[in-house]
Order: sequence, then structure tokens, then C-alpha cells
Amino acid sequence: MAGIEPALPAPAHTADPQVTAPSTDPTDPADPASGALADGPSGTAGTEQDGTRTDAPGAAGEPSPVDRIAAVQDRLAGWISDLSTLHDLTERLARTRTLDDALRELLRAGAFLVGARRGLVVLAPQDGLGPETTVGLGLGHADIGHLETVPRRALSYARMLDGLPEPGAGDDAGAEARTEIAEPDIPGEKDLDPRLREVAARLGYAASYAVPLTAGPIGRLGAAVWLYDEPAEPGDRRRHLVGLYRAHAAEHLARLLELHRSRQAARTLRDELLPRRLPRIPGVRLAVRHATGPRGGGDWYDALPLPDGALGLAVGSVTGSGPSAVAAMGRLRASLRAYAVMEGEDPVAVLSDLELLMRLTEPARSATALFAFTEPPPGSPGGPPVPAGIGGPAPRKMVLAGAGHCPPLVLGDLRAEFVETSLSAPLGMLACWEAPSVEIEPAPGETVLLYSDGLLHRTGEPMDRAFARLHSAAAGVPRAIRHDPEAVVDHVVRTMLPQGLDDPSSEEDVVLLAAYFEE
Repeated sequence: MAGIEPALPAPAHTADPQVTAPSTDPTDPADPASGALADGPSGTAGTEQDGTRTDAPGAAGEPSPVDRIAAVQDRLAGWISDLSTLHDLTERLARTRTLDDALRELLRAGAFLVGARRGLVVLAPQDGLGPETTVGLGLGHADIGHLETVPRRALSYARMLDGLPEPGAGDDAGAEARTEIAEPDIPGEKDLDPRLREVAARLGYAASYAVPLTAGPIGRLGAAVWLYDEPAEPGDRRRHLVGLYRAHAAEHLARLLELHRSRQAARTLRDELLPRRLPRIPGVRLAVRHATGPRGGGDWYDALPLPDGALGLAVGSVTGSGPSAVAAMGRLRASLRAYAVMEGEDPVAVLSDLELLMRLTEPARSATALFAFTEPPPGSPGGPPVPAGIGGPAPRKMVLAGAGHCPPLVLGDLRAEFVETSLSAPLGMLACWEAPSVEIEPAPGETVLLYSDGLLHRTGEPMDRAFARLHSAAAGVPRAIRHDPEAVVDHVVRTMLPQGLDDPSSEEDVVLLAAYFEE
């Protein structure tokens, strides 16, 4: 049935080019190629309703066999059209991957099925665990704000969310009515709240049709309401189709809600395990950009003040994804901080101790890591003496060691080059890890960039081209902003990842940490 092209043109009184314009996509059910569900303004059929012919019987008072066969064929054609429509709409909904996208698709398809032009959906899970949000179709933030000024007892969808009975009905009758609430003539209904009629006139709608969204085990997820430009209400056939569609949509929303909550929990846990803010170190300014894939990953960073004004910088990545990888990342970072405080001036010793700990406590995991120790400023207590003949700030020595991690990049007015680190295996891959350290001396005014391989993988290019792209991005930083590490990391991210850090299509974590040595 996917090859059948259904059509559900909106009634003439709600026609809007943004909703009813024919689509160039042959699979889009919004293409008004036929009139299978074309109701009149009141929601009743014109010459045909629910696929049943309304031709008058023959002269003898009984339809002929030909007429009966034609009636059955018409009904079958209507059923096929309805099933094809539902198939296409639910397929579009199933392709959504976020709550926001699913809510917008629900609104679009629901407006299509009931013959409305505008509407809104309120997500307010009954269990109180959130999230709560409101999404509009054809309504701006100001329009939704106007609706929120109406008393909740006067709003059909708010009565559903609050479990309120219908005006003038008992609790049982109200509960039954809340399965759907139609207000077909808001200007002409005198029993409605005056504020509701005032807001409806301001927003230009004259009727509404609201339905609840429920799915186990959460129960009530929220409610949706569609708005008509003129007095109207959907007919029985449209109500039946919308009921079938919203049952499927509610289950899909419930699955996305659970996924959203698990991602939020992992994100909160990860944020708590990473530095809340970067430290202030004399002579060094820091900036960082960090993003996590949708499943939550194990990329991390750290900037640790050490005694006498020294600084420890670290980036790393734990294999795997999800809460377990986030927890392993937290344990690894906490252990590295302890080793850095005890023996930070020797990065090789720090990573060797970390590798031994991983081998004993995390035998099923491996990780990459890079740790850099920056000595105190020359002339400071605990720092080296100021070299003779230097009037301005002296270079600060940085000692670093890496375990299977990407080499840092040094950016300055006179150079943009990768640091030549020794090739070594990730932590946990060998029986005993050790690799020689490397010393560099970033000059005043230069920036050292530490990053995770996710920055390279997100480009979608082979690694050699990704490295070349990173080098070009760093070398292309305008001279006017090279002394601002925040501007430097923003420029590199924009150049490397035009789609931004929050790209939902990428599974890769990204870390970019910049240390600018002041002049």
C-alpha cells in the first residue's frame, strides 16, 4: 500500500498554502491528489461519507446488484486510502529521533487528519518527571502566551491535563468527555469563558478539537489541540483516523521520552564528573569546548592547579558509550588527578600508574590519555630562575606524555605545528605501558591545543585529511583573535565542524582544550 498516494486536503475554510500546498515528495500524504477524507465545513461528508454511496435507490426502492457492488468497491477504496494514509503518516513519525521532532510531526499529521491549520501540543508527563514543553503549529511564542492567559478551566486541553470534569457534567461524565473535546463554535457558544472568546478572536480561530495523549506505563503524556479558522468539527471518519494515529504516536512519544530521560541523566552525571569551571593560573588563560554524542561517551578533559603555580592539563577517552563509559571516565579522571598531585612533574609516571590501576580495576576497558605538566612561571616561588638577558616574559617549559592520544598543536604568530610525540599504545592494551616524555617551550603569546579524536572523526574525512584540516583551521585563526583562547577554540570548531557541536547525527564526543600563554 506504500505505492498508493493518499490525500487528505484540508477543508476550504482552513486552507493555508503552508499546510495544504501540494508536495513534490510522492510519498508525502499531504499531496491533495484525491478527496478520500474531504469533509465539509461541519465535518460531514458531501456526496460520500465513509466510503458509502448515498445515491437514491432505484425506482423499485431497492438498489440494483450493480449499485451494491459499486458501494462495496467504494468502501474498499476508502479503507485502502485510509490505511495508506495512516501507513505514510506513522512511517514519517517513526523516523523522528527526538522528542521535539516527534511532537512537531504529531501536530502536522494531526492537523492534516482533522482538517485544521494550526494547533499546539503540551507535553506534561503524569509521573511528574518531565520534561514539560509546549510546541505550536502555526502559532508563535506570543500566540501561545496569549492562550496561557486564559483560565485553565476554560481551555479544553488544560482540562484534560488537570483531570477536570466538563462544565455542567458530573465526574463520570466529565471523564468520559475528556477522551476528546470539540468546541465547534467558540464565538457562538455563550457558556464559554469570555476570556477564551476574546483570545480566540485575537488569534483568529473559531473552533478547536482536543485529544489526550496516553501511553503505558507513564499514563498521560500530555494533550494536543487543533484550531479551525471557522466554526467546524471533524466528522466521525476523521475522528476515527486521528484516534488510531495518536495511539501509535503516544507509544512512540513514550519511547522517546524514556530515551530522553536516560540521556539527560547520563549528561547530568557526565557534567558533574567534569570540571565545573576552569582554574585561574598566573600567566595562562584556558578555554574549552566539549560535546557528547547522543548515547553519552567517555571523552574527558581536566585542568588541575598544582603546587607553586604549576599546571596540569589532561585529555582522554574511554572506550564504549552510555552510563558505564561515563562512570569509567569519572573514575579515570579522579585517579589521574590524584597521581598528578603526587608526581605531576613526571607525566610518564602519572600515566604508568594510571595504566596499572586500569589493568587491575578495569580489565575489560582501554583508554587513551595525554597529560601535560606546565612548570611554574620563571622567577616565581618554586619556578626556574629567569634566564639572563630576557626583559619580557620567559617561555615556560611543558613536559607531556601520551598514551595512544592525538598530538597537541602549538599555535603562534610564527608557527602552527603539531608536537612530535612518541608513538604509544592506549592504556590497557599492553602488559606494561611506558613511553618517553616530550618537552616543549610555548613562547609568550602562543596557544597549545589539546583535543580528542572525536574532533577529527566528526569531519567524516580520513584521519590524514582530518589532521590537515585541523592544522589549516589553527593556522587560519585571524591574528586579531589569537590572544583570546575563547575566540581561538570557537574559530577552530566552526572551521572543523560547520554543523556545530550539537550535531545529533554524530555519535562522536568532542573535546578541544586551549592553553594560551600570556605575553
